[in-house]
Amino acid sequence: MEYMQQVQEEDVRKKNRWKKEIWSWIKTVAIVLVMVSLVRAFLFTNYIVYGQSMMPTIHDGERIIVNKIGYEIGEPNRFDLVIFHATEDTDYIKRIIGIPGDHIFYENDTLYLNGESHDENFISNFRDEHESGKFTEDFSLEEVTGYDEVPKGYVFVLGDNRQNSLDSRHIGFVKIEDIVGKANLTYWPPKNFKFYHH
Repeated sequence: MEYMQQVQEEDVRKKNRWKKEIWSWIKTVAIVLVMVSLVRAFLFTNYIVYGQSMMPTIHDGERIIVNKIGYEIGEPNRFDLVIFHATEDTDYIKRIIGIPGDHIFYENDTLYLNGESHDENFISNFRDEHESGKFTEDFSLEEVTGYDEVPKGYVFVLGDNRQNSLDSRHIGFVKIEDIVGKANLTYWPPKNFKFYHH
């Protein structure tokens, strides 16, 4: 009788340990899920890129990580790759070319910012392989937007694939408040893994 009681008590202890272990795992998983949700909501998120407007930097179907907090504590910089709300339903990824106060024009495939030429090394190979005319057609900021400089609170963006990009030449300036965040890296497919320096 005493032996049976000991066995029953041991069974109860095992069941209690098992329940505690399961409860511990449930709490751990719940905490991890909450933390992941908070990170995704406030710090980072991922996007799948559709289209060819950012080639050769980012290709159709690649998955990228976007830093959502950076512009809460700092300002966008020239040549950052950014995701922004183009419409209520659609986000675009483009490269910032002009920040508030910039004068911009292109001439003979060269970018001029505030009167000084800038080498766009992020497209140089793609541009050199381009065979049909200029890679970036000549234009001035005033011709495409009606403004002679980028207004306060806005940026001017272009796709790296200048021949196949719907960007500020067509849609105008992008409000800084409409920027979701800065693209930090491509993580999928793994063979295309890379960080973005600008």
